[in-house]
Amino acid sequence: MRSENEIKALILNVANTDKRIRAVLLNGSRANSNVKPDSFQDYDIIFIVRNIETFLSDHNWIDIFGKRLILQMPKEMILGIDDEKNESPSFSYLMLFEDGNRIDLTLFPLEKLNDEFTSSSLSVLLMDKDNLFPNLPSPSDIDYLIKKPLEKEFLNCCNEFWWVSTYVAKGLCRGEISYAKDMLENPVRSMFLKMIEWHIGINTNFSVPFGRSGKNIKPNVSPPLWNRIIDTYPDAELKNIWDSLFLMTEIF
Repeated sequence: MRSENEIKALILNVANTDKRIRAVLLNGSRANSNVKPDSFQDYDIIFIVRNIETFLSDHNWIDIFGKRLILQMPKEMILGIDDEKNESPSFSYLMLFEDGNRIDLTLFPLEKLNDEFTSSSLSVLLMDKDNLFPNLPSPSDIDYLIKKPLEKEFLNCCNEFWWVSTYVAKGLCRGEISYAKDMLENPVRSMFLKMIEWHIGINTNFSVPFGRSGKNIKPNVSPPLWNRIIDTYPDAELKNIWDSLFLMTEIF
């Protein structure tokens, strides 16, 4: 597996030798000093580029980064893609390589920089040929901290949780296990986790990030509550799904 220094050197070499690439930003967990590094971290890279269409006319140029196991180009997909992200002027290559490294490379057109580019609070400037980012602040996770809910958000969360809980019960009564599981693990679970998120926010004065899918729950709740939350994840046995639903409602 190529080391972090090797990957960064490769990225910077590509940018340095290509006049179309004017700046390079590193985003995400590798820009966050609070995250313990490991080999599974992606390299979230943004290239600010001139003439973006010249990159997109032949995607083979990304071969320079190494031999890939799989590639995803969200802008060229019609399933499983966020419409809002698809409206951005950027273009992304999500690349997983044979050596286990992953680079999520986003090209952003220079001419749209002032009007449509928003930098993440977790951004490190790796290269800037034209002084495009003279005042980029030091990286922090401020954009990712749990945010206080509006009253309407709180009420909507409660309404959605209780409303869709009845769908789970209906599916279980009918013996429709896949339907019941889908309702439990998607709309109900998302509202359940949102309430856990706000609970943590209140107890930490909204000073910590929740993490995707609640990956930061464990260090921010009591061990008994953590064990109860974990117990809400059932297998496909009908009784166990019922038990999980009732436990979720108790915690909620």
